[in-house]
Formats: sequence, structure tokens, C-alpha cells
Amino acid sequence: MMHLYHRVPRSRIATWDVYAIGMKKHHVAALLEFDVTGTRQKIRELRRTGKKISLNAWIIKAIGQALSEHPHIAAFLCNKRKMISFQDINISMLVEKKLEDQRIPFPMILERVNEKEMEDIAREIEEAIKQPLSGRDIVLQKRSGRYERIYYLMPGILRRAFWKWLLRNPGTAYRKMGNAVITSLGMVGKLDGWFIHRSVHPVSFGIGSVIEKPKVVDGEIRIRQVLHMTVLMDHDVTDGAPMVRFVKDLTRYIEKGP
Repeated sequence: MMHLYHRVPRSRIATWDVYAIGMKKHHVAALLEFDVTGTRQKIRELRRTGKKISLNAWIIKAIGQALSEHPHIAAFLCNKRKMISFQDINISMLVEKKLEDQRIPFPMILERVNEKEMEDIAREIEEAIKQPLSGRDIVLQKRSGRYERIYYLMPGILRRAFWKWLLRNPGTAYRKMGNAVITSLGMVGKLDGWFIHRSVHPVSFGIGSVIEKPKVVDGEIRIRQVLHMTVLMDHDVTDGAPMVRFVKDLTRYIEKGP
């Protein structure tokens, strides 16, 4: 029997560690549906005026706007007596890039999305996707430094200890990975449902697909375009009622516009 062996990209090692730490976080998972029928119509109208806007950029802007109004949702827990939130919303996300014969997800950070226009967000993502990638990269727009190369050589127990230390130092964590994260599996292919991801961030968003579904609108059943999304919120830093208020504002911004 013939076996084919493939080299595991170094970026996968960090993924293993993030998942291991994320499993221990006290996240509350919200499985949400957003009616984006009107949203997509507005995007088409804006494109006809020459603006280069994507649904992804619209969602990111909506998330940034909602989090800027509910900063406690994206707060880091320092210890049992103190937590810290940041005025700006920096969102970590993955973009798929080609390395040799493989497509590999690599992280990028969109800084201050609460202050940026949707066009700027869309352009920044597009530029990151087009940026050349080498096997020595671990973060977009940055070559692997000495300490980052050492990270991949350490045993798992030490790598995970690093992540625990990072999360206990919110200022450093914020600079390195932002205070929110987005993963967009639904943008790759149609997914009629939700996926439950894991994260070390205080709040994370798993964006699914847009599926046509029957919905009740003005007392009538109509076929609408529905976006699935999973939101994980850290119960250690916020409670149920603030979570609900955040989700209500997030829904309004996604469906009506940020």
C-alpha cells in the first residue's frame, strides 16, 4: 500500500495550541440568524456608485461598531479582581494564501475597525490576500522573528504556557492578536447550519453561509437570504443580559447598516 506524507505547515502548531487553550475558556455560544436580504441589496446599490464593498467588510464593520458600543464584551480578564477593555476594536481574522501546492490560512489583524470605512476594510483584506507568502512567514506583513521560530521548537506544554501567560497580560495580548476574532468558514462553501469553533479571544465570530430560507415578514412567509453566525462570548467577563443587548445591536447593524 502506498502512503503519501505531507509536510505539516508550522502555522498548524499554533492552531493546535489555541484550540487546547480555547477548550478551557468559559464561552457562551450563541447560534444566530441574520436576515441579510436588504443588506445585500444595499451593497449592490453601493457598488453601482463605484464603491468596492463586500458582505464580509459590511459584517466586520458591523461587529466593530457593536463592540465599540459594548466594550465589556471584548474585555480581557486580568485576574479575579480586575479586567481591562480597549477603546479600539482590533479584529484578528484568517485569510487563505497559497504556499507552494497548498492553501494555508494565515492570520492578519484589522486595526481600529470601529473607525474605518467599509471600503477601507475591504481593500485591506484584498491587499493581504495578494501579498506574497514564503514558508518563513507566520504572520502576514511580518517575517518570523527569532522568538517566533523558537516557539515552534518548544514542546507543547511550554507553548501552551506561553498562551496562558499572554492571556494574563491583556496589553500584550491586544497588541499581538486583537480583542476579537473572526473565522469565515461559510465564505468558502455553502453550509446550511452552524459550526462551533474555539478561541482564546474574549469574543469570537464564526461566520457561516448565506442560505435562502422561509421567514415571516410583515405577517407573511417569504423567502429570505439568511446568514448563519456563531458568537462565543466569555462568561468570565460579562453576563447574560449584556450579551443579549450586544447581540440585539449587532443584529441591527448587520441587517440595517453600521
